[in-house]
Order: sequence, then structure tokens, then C-alpha cells
Amino acid sequence: MATLTYKSHPNYGLFRWLRTLGLGLTCVRSLTALLTTILIAGTAAAQPQPNVRTQEFDEKDGVPVILKHLPNWEAVRGSAVFIASKEELLRAAGERPVHSAIEFVGGTEAASAVYPEGRLLIVEYTTPQFASAADVEFLRILAQNPTEPATVYRRVGNYAVFVFDTPDAEAAVGLIDQVKYEKDIQWLGESPFLLQNLERYFVTTSRDIIYSIILWIFMGFAVAILFGGIAGYTYFKYREGVREKMVAFSDAGGLTRLNLDDLSEPIKLD
Repeated sequence: MATLTYKSHPNYGLFRWLRTLGLGLTCVRSLTALLTTILIAGTAAAQPQPNVRTQEFDEKDGVPVILKHLPNWEAVRGSAVFIASKEELLRAAGERPVHSAIEFVGGTEAASAVYPEGRLLIVEYTTPQFASAADVEFLRILAQNPTEPATVYRRVGNYAVFVFDTPDAEAAVGLIDQVKYEKDIQWLGESPFLLQNLERYFVTTSRDIIYSIILWIFMGFAVAILFGGIAGYTYFKYREGVREKMVAFSDAGGLTRLNLDDLSEPIKLD
């Protein structure tokens, strides 16, 4: 006689409890699957999630990725701030003229920290178009509203990077140099910009080839003129030395002639 057991089933207790309610086997199985799904979803929801609104975060510690793109992130962790709204930006960096051009829409987010060079602010835009438009506006605002101490700004990829209240502009530029935009776009299928990329590659390659050809032509002319000058000067000095050894000179070109005017070298008879 065969004995059916449910001990190997992970939901054996739940399955047996539903069976005691007098429900059919199919109904019990359906309810068990539904309750199991709810249990799994609840367990996943209970996992640690980042306590900030961000597009990207490190799955290991839940830290927004943009914070880890701050130079020497671990050293400034205490003053580092993730920013996802205009209010948070004003609290972190204070009132600045450029803040009027920063809007946290479409996934825009920022990070800020204090360094010896000044307060660093990185604003990340989701597309190059947004970054380009913001770059133009930032440059306009900074040109119209010079600050003291100076504000140093540069666009790095889709990042807009600022250093506020810097005592040393050169040091601030060095700090911005440490900010790297390390993201790359990979298309699952064929890139929709393949034709434009090939055209840009063709134009760039053709330009480099033309520049190289022109450079080599000028270099060839320069080398030819240099060696030609050296060879001509050497031959001239040689001929001058030969003439200096002559006791007489004529334009006969070395031909034998009657030396009636005593202008030719005497013929040596052996």
C-alpha cells in the first residue's frame, strides 16, 4: 500500500491547514500558490531599500551611485549629501545664482560634499541634450553673475560640476579633473545612430588623413630643401677648393686649348 506524504513540500503546513477546511484539491493548490506568491512578495519588500529617491543605487549598501562618483568618496562621506529636489539643493549648497537653472525633472539628481578646495556639486542629467542645454544656461549665468570667491564650473559628460567658494581656482580645476563620467550607452539591438556615427567617423578619419598628407608634404619639402642646401654648399666648397689650387683659370671647361693667352693650366707631360 502506497502512502502519500507532503513533508517534502515547502508549504506542507499551509497545504494541510487548507485541506482541513474541506476544500477541493484543486482549490487548495490554487490558494496555496496564491498565498506563497504573497509571502514571497512580502519578503522581497522587506529587504533593505535605499532611503533616497534615486535612479541608481549600489545594491550592496544602498548608496546612490552618484555619491560614489565624488572624488575620494570615502574621505568626504561625512559631508556628502544626495540631492533630489530644489529644497535639498538649497539646504546643502545655499543660495547660488546657478541654482535657478537647475530643475530636478526627468531623473535629474545631484550630489555635494565639502573639500579643502571648496564645496563640490555634481548635477547629473539623464540625456546629453539636457546636459547641453543646462551647460549653455550655466555659462550664461556665471558670466552675468561673477561671484567672490569664484565659482569654477565645467561640464563632464552628462555631469555639470561646480566648485563653490574656492580659495584657489587652480586647485578647484584639479578637483574637477578627478570627476569622471564613466557611464556608457549600449543598445540591445542595432544602434539607431549607426549611420551618424559612421558619417562622423568617415569625416574625422578623412580630416586626419588630409592633415597627415599636408604635414608630410611640408616635411618632405623641408627635408629636401635642407639636404639640397647642404649638398649644394658642400659641392660649392669643393669646387672652390679645386679652383684655389689652380694657377690659372679659363672657361674652356677643362678642354685642351692653345694656351696663347696663358689662361689655362699648364699641360703636364709625363
